[in-house]
This record gives sequence, structure tokens and C-alpha cells, in this order.
Amino acid sequence: MSTHDTDAHPRFAAALRELGLDVPVRRFPDATRTAAEAAAAIGCDVSEIVKSLIFAADGVPVLVLMDGSSRVDVERVREELGARSVKRADADLVRETTGYAIGGVPPFGHVTRTTVLADRALLDHAVVWAAAGTPHTVFPLDPKTLIAHAGGTLVDVRERGK
Repeated sequence: MSTHDTDAHPRFAAALRELGLDVPVRRFPDATRTAAEAAAAIGCDVSEIVKSLIFAADGVPVLVLMDGSSRVDVERVREELGARSVKRADADLVRETTGYAIGGVPPFGHVTRTTVLADRALLDHAVVWAAAGTPHTVFPLDPKTLIAHAGGTLVDVRERGK
């Protein structure tokens, strides 16, 4: 077990142990709820932050992993899933689906298995940073490994022109 994962949310720390991942979890005194806040605290580019966003596709939760400098195009997500409608999940659905609050949702270690779409732009980086289960904690990982552990399918779901 890593000595670093004690700062992570207990559920996420357990997920790291189950996956055999030894990653340094960094805790910050100020919240890193937004990609911009996280990038500023870490000292990396905002595009190196992974946003773990929950959407409801025909009422079914879906996780979209997106780089911090881009926005999700819900129409592209809808097309990818063949859904009738896709909308951003509310805070209750996010917590119910993942076990975490908005601003601290990690890319894996959730209470329920969902479909996971990972935007291809995440692969543009050697290392990306994602929330470790709380709005104050983040961890680094190479994007291929992160997406694999999340069970993500690589897609292009960024808003065009970004």
C-alpha cells in the first residue's frame, strides 16, 4: 500500500489498492474543484487535468473523461451512445452513481459501473492529473493507464473548435 493514498477519499484509496496502483495523491489546502484551480495548484497546464463528468443518457448515468481545457459536446455524446437525449447529471445523481461529490469525482473507483467515454485529446499528454475523490486531492497517471482502469472507450466528444 502506498503511504501517499491516505489523503485520497477512502473509497478511492481502496480502488487504488485493488488495482495495484501506487500513485502519489497530492492534497491542497484550497479546493481544486475546477480544472483551472487544480492546474494552478499543481503547476500544470489546464489541458493536463482530467474532468470526470457524469451525464444522463436517456436517464442512464454515463461518465465522460475530458481534458480540463475543453467542453463536452453533449450532441456528440448522444450520437456516440445512440441515445435520444443526453444532459448533465445533477449533484444527487453524481453522488448516487459515483459515491463522490461534484468537484472530487475520480475517473474510477465508483460505487456503480457505468459506460465510460474518454476523449481522445487526453492522450496528447504524457501525464494527466485527476481528482482523488475529494475537492482537495489529485493524482497523476499516464492517460492510457487511467483510461484503461476507468474502462473507457476512446471517442471524440469535445466541442469542435476547441
